[in-house]
Amino acid sequence: MTSALIRPRPRADEDGGPADGTGPLLDRRPRRLTARARLTLSYAFFTVVAGAATLAVVLLAMRFIPNYPLTASNPRDRPHAPTRNEIMNALIEASGIALLLLGVIGLAGGWLIAGRVLRPLQHITAAAHRAATGSLDHRIGLRGPRDEFTDLSDAFDHMLDRLQRSFETRQRFAANASHELRTPLTVTRAMLDVARADPAGQDWDRLVGRLRETNERGIEIVEALLQLSSLGHTPLALRPIDLSEVASDALTAVGEEAAERGIALGVAVRPVTVMGDAVLLRQLMVNLLQNAVRHNLPADGSLTLEAGPDPEAPGGAVLTVVNTGPPLSPEAVATFAEPFLRGQGRTTTAGRRGHGLGLAIATTIADRHHAALTLTPNPTGGLTTRLALPPIPTTA
Repeated sequence: MTSALIRPRPRADEDGGPADGTGPLLDRRPRRLTARARLTLSYAFFTVVAGAATLAVVLLAMRFIPNYPLTASNPRDRPHAPTRNEIMNALIEASGIALLLLGVIGLAGGWLIAGRVLRPLQHITAAAHRAATGSLDHRIGLRGPRDEFTDLSDAFDHMLDRLQRSFETRQRFAANASHELRTPLTVTRAMLDVARADPAGQDWDRLVGRLRETNERGIEIVEALLQLSSLGHTPLALRPIDLSEVASDALTAVGEEAAERGIALGVAVRPVTVMGDAVLLRQLMVNLLQNAVRHNLPADGSLTLEAGPDPEAPGGAVLTVVNTGPPLSPEAVATFAEPFLRGQGRTTTAGRRGHGLGLAIATTIADRHHAALTLTPNPTGGLTTRLALPPIPTTA
């Protein structure tokens, strides 16, 4: 059995240190030579070793030179040539000076080369420090041929993109959730203030009904928020289910509302088995169908539900919801899955007002089932929603 030691992350104000990677936490680490210094020493060491190896080969070859004095053929010329030992001594002396020069050249050249090689890493480190302080709008954007540093830079920039989108989404979610929860409370307070100012002139039955309706809306928002929060942590009980049965059950749940709004329903479902949580998949389909019903044409609208095997993925399943409605731009449709977004410019038929969390919950449920949920605007108006579920995994 293995165990892991989990250390709590220090806050930015702990020990009086900043949260930019230069605080006391890093100061407690034992210091050693920088990567540039280590690379420089490595280059210099390799240069000196290569020179020493070359000298060793030369000295080894010198052993094959005869070790006796060589005299000139003309007695009036130089009396004799240097012996092997004299040549080797001179060579060793010159080689020592050469190795010293090689060491100096290796240190100087290694320092310059290491600085040039590690320069992209400095940009990445600076960007990481900026990100640690909360600034996510900076990108490294290394240029040049693809190598390990450009791959790291691109991965880091991609991570910053994901983090920035995530933080912006959370900020919008918090702001919208606060607004949505504040609205029913503000309405309730206004009605109570009016009733307290003129208690004799109030229709108490109507007031109680409006208070109850406003309270129910606040409860729905809170329950939707709790469901959206718990979907990412609750384990799923996956089992084989017939997608067509779940789709038919979901259509029955919204059939009465569709009839009240005059929406013509079209159904084409075929049996297909998928692995999933029946309760969550039903909730996903109900949300999609309610969205299609409530954002339809004011009159003579239609809705078509199709479910069956996925022709594009053998063994998979697909569910498609097509509804009429006003024309939609691809840019607007791309934001429909954000929490509390009710679709700017979309026509909502008269009736119950939604809370803007239906598609966000549906997207989260699809992610938990490893399914792909795509929203596509129709050329003639309205929306096509496609849910593609993966094939059932085969066991060996």
